[in-house]
Amino acid sequence: MNRLDNPLYAEDLELVASCGADWDVLNGATVGVSGATGMVGTLLVDALMHMARTGRLDVRVVALGRSEQRARARLPYFEDPRFAFEELDVSVPGASPHAAANMVVHLASTTHPRAYATQPIGTITSNVVGLQNLLEWQLASVEALGVSGRFVFASSVEIYGENRGDVERFDEGYCGQLDCNTLRAAYPEAKRLCEALCQAYAAERGAHVFVPRLPRILGPTLLPSDTKALSQFLHKAVAGEDVVLKSEGTQTYSYLYATDAVSALLWVLTRGEEGAAYNAADERCDVALRDLATCVAEAGGGKVVFDLPDEVERAGYSTATKALLDASRLRALGWRAHFGIEEAVARTVAMLRE
Repeated sequence: MNRLDNPLYAEDLELVASCGADWDVLNGATVGVSGATGMVGTLLVDALMHMARTGRLDVRVVALGRSEQRARARLPYFEDPRFAFEELDVSVPGASPHAAANMVVHLASTTHPRAYATQPIGTITSNVVGLQNLLEWQLASVEALGVSGRFVFASSVEIYGENRGDVERFDEGYCGQLDCNTLRAAYPEAKRLCEALCQAYAAERGAHVFVPRLPRILGPTLLPSDTKALSQFLHKAVAGEDVVLKSEGTQTYSYLYATDAVSALLWVLTRGEEGAAYNAADERCDVALRDLATCVAEAGGGKVVFDLPDEVERAGYSTATKALLDASRLRALGWRAHFGIEEAVARTVAMLRE
């Protein structure tokens, strides 16, 4: 079944449409989305196109990705005049789309452990070089179009590093332990540098930047190639197999359903304070990895089994054992998540099985 024909997915898109974002900010805008074929990017494009097709938002979407073939399989909008796709590797120095976009959401990033271990250079450049390329593109677009614009950089819970044991949850000012002299540091250090680059462009070039910090995400737009622990759980559950846990599972993290992540991005874009960072999370989605594995296994009709990761996987794993986000700042803007972890898992497994 095409996901757009799935009743549960249709509900998700309607939840985004009614999430309370200030749609006037986006009315008449062209929105550039990098990483448009990724888990969050696909859902964001779907939500914006849903709003456009139902007449609730005058918006055009410019989707960016490294493969047009993958985009055609993933994004069924190529015949729609409100949609454009550009095949582009944003990590190439100087890379810039041809179309203009005054609103940009930068989601392109290497986001799973095996890639962290095997493509550490690309992990850094897709973030840092990609961000600079798209900041330059957005500033040039705003000047060419003669309109105002905003830039969202999707950051990560991993910028906080390891909990020092002095807090229960990370607020936006927290700075935990992070060993930069390791292979695995490529991802969190790149995200940290990107946040600093956003502030530099704001101060020196007048860029209007907004920084949501996302936790670990799950949802029906999960990619088959994703090797994160939760993603592997879901792949197994959807296939009707036992869930494989490759540790004792005592790590406790914040998670978020992809639909809620997209609504958070749109809230930050349209209602956030310029230059500010916002944690996106919900306490109902804070869970230990072993309990999450059990939840996913039960949703798939299987059980949890234990196995050791291979050396490549182990090199890409996060060393953080407790990473819970305090989302008070975003909630103060009025944003709320819709789904706790059990319902998020159940919806994800049900839709992926279709």
